[in-house]
Amino acid sequence: MQFQWYPGHMTKAKRMMQENIKLIDIVIELVDARIPFGSRNPDIDQLAQNKSRLILLNKTDLADSRKTELWEQYFKDRGFFVGKVNSQKGTGVKAVQGIVMKACREKIERDRKRGIKNRPVRAMIAGIPNVGKSTFINSLAGKACTKTGNKPGVTKGKQWIKLNKNIELLDTPGILWPKFEDQTVGLHLALIGSIKEEILNQEEMAMELIPFLVKEYPGILAARYRVEEDKNTLKILEQIAANRNCKEKGNQLDYEKAAHILLEEYRNGKLGKITLEVPADYEG
Repeated sequence: MQFQWYPGHMTKAKRMMQENIKLIDIVIELVDARIPFGSRNPDIDQLAQNKSRLILLNKTDLADSRKTELWEQYFKDRGFFVGKVNSQKGTGVKAVQGIVMKACREKIERDRKRGIKNRPVRAMIAGIPNVGKSTFINSLAGKACTKTGNKPGVTKGKQWIKLNKNIELLDTPGILWPKFEDQTVGLHLALIGSIKEEILNQEEMAMELIPFLVKEYPGILAARYRVEEDKNTLKILEQIAANRNCKEKGNQLDYEKAAHILLEEYRNGKLGKITLEVPADYEG
């Protein structure tokens, strides 16, 4: 199964980021705590060279907290400032301003020595589609200043948001990158909902998710769907379809509907706090 989704507006968005980066003091990159590696756009490292960097692990309420701590350390070891947030509920958001000011301390000190006072820190918010940038900005600003939606690609253009006298934010549209070198990254992005569903095969995705859950989070599928986890993957999907009464015309089991239920319940946290990646997978 090949994963790719790079609509035309993303090329335009990347160009816009390149043009605006010279105005920026710090790049705040939102990543999804369930796939902290896979939800990082490798282009941003190139775009943000010589800038202060802050990685925010978002949606921590949906992620395995033990694995989130491993990721926090992984990014700190690579020179990033790191924060953990749940933008939806506002958890950890207040601390972000303090981290930004700390990350830009040298720049503020340089300005002061040059006699430049009260110039706000300018931060660019970057991240892939559906990572929660708009929700995070609204939570940080305490008001609805950007459109939000749970579909990838709601933010189409750039907008500056004055947070307070110290910080200004540049919101940018979510961008993916033209080619996934590692199809596991593409799969993980698809599983969390960052690639448009219309171009994906739900059954194939469910068949990838099931063995992962059986191995890494044993008992979760049995508890939720009353399935036998020692059966093969197709049999487990069949049991989910039967137990959730997913039927087509002629009383046939509807595997696609069962797959859709599994993926939706994973994404909205009904299966529990599940992280698909650990740093050890990417340190080799």
